[in-house]
Amino acid sequence: MNDPATTPSMARQVHRRWRDREAPDGDFIVFADGSLVVMDLLRMRPPDRPDDPRAESWYWTEKLRATEWSTDSWVEIDSALATHVHEGDRAWAGESAHHGSIGWVALARDDDEGTLEWLAVSNWSDPFNAVTLDDTSLTAISTAGRIWTFPRNAPQDVRITDDPAYPGSRGRS
Repeated sequence: MNDPATTPSMARQVHRRWRDREAPDGDFIVFADGSLVVMDLLRMRPPDRPDDPRAESWYWTEKLRATEWSTDSWVEIDSALATHVHEGDRAWAGESAHHGSIGWVALARDDDEGTLEWLAVSNWSDPFNAVTLDDTSLTAISTAGRIWTFPRNAPQDVRITDDPAYPGSRGRS
């Protein structure tokens, strides 16, 4: 991180919470500069299969952006289930012990500090137990059988598809 005297207070708080392995409780993406995007997980089902979760299409959509924000509710994100290094950056994926449905992924530098680039937390994704990183995206697989592909430079534009290897998968995206 840069000089603490010139770093905005929200950025300092985000980095301190990341070092303490904490994240805001909810559906959020927090960035290294301290900004936050509020997300909403939508699960759409075709009318002919309303009770079949395998028929769902998932969308994590942006609701609101904020440069200044506060919360009294933080969850621990200390349970890392997967990590992957690519050209000086590290992708992290895991779960929160706070509640079994909370999954999280993060993009950080692979330096001594593990400097955070961004962190995504979803209350309803289920834990992420696999992650890969390449030049353009961070891809995480949830225990709910969904593949979340986050563009590295715009994680709020995530794309969620079925994991064809997941038992009971629809076999299509």
